[in-house]
Amino acid sequence: MKKVGITLVVIGLVVLLGACGSSQQGGPTGKVVKSAPAGNGLTVSLATSDGVLRHGNSQFTLTFAGASGKPVDVGAVALTFHMPQMGTMAEMKDQATFTTTAIPGVYNGKAQIQVAGEWQTKITYEGPAGRGQATFAITAQ
Repeated sequence: MKKVGITLVVIGLVVLLGACGSSQQGGPTGKVVKSAPAGNGLTVSLATSDGVLRHGNSQFTLTFAGASGKPVDVGAVALTFHMPQMGTMAEMKDQATFTTTAIPGVYNGKAQIQVAGEWQTKITYEGPAGRGQATFAITAQ
């Protein structure tokens, strides 16, 4: 009976470690909201837990991937959300802040997005993968 209990515990740990390890293998964390070419043969993906970017305090993940789909370390990253002036509404710019993760090429981001609507997004990077950028429109809800 004791051997069966130990065996079940070991099997449970193996399953748990396998599940945790799979998130370390690469790819965007969460559901992708938008992907775009980022120069140097890379693609950048912005993902959130539910696949929706929201205005207000927003958290997301940026993943830079090579042609194989595996994350690539790009070094320092920056992201700006920009909404041009419309009518009497002034131009808006919101900067994101990033922290690195245990996976090189995957970054956790936070931004305070002022209003819902379409934003122009500019992502830049500089580091081991060279220097590059991506721009795309994205809608915050």
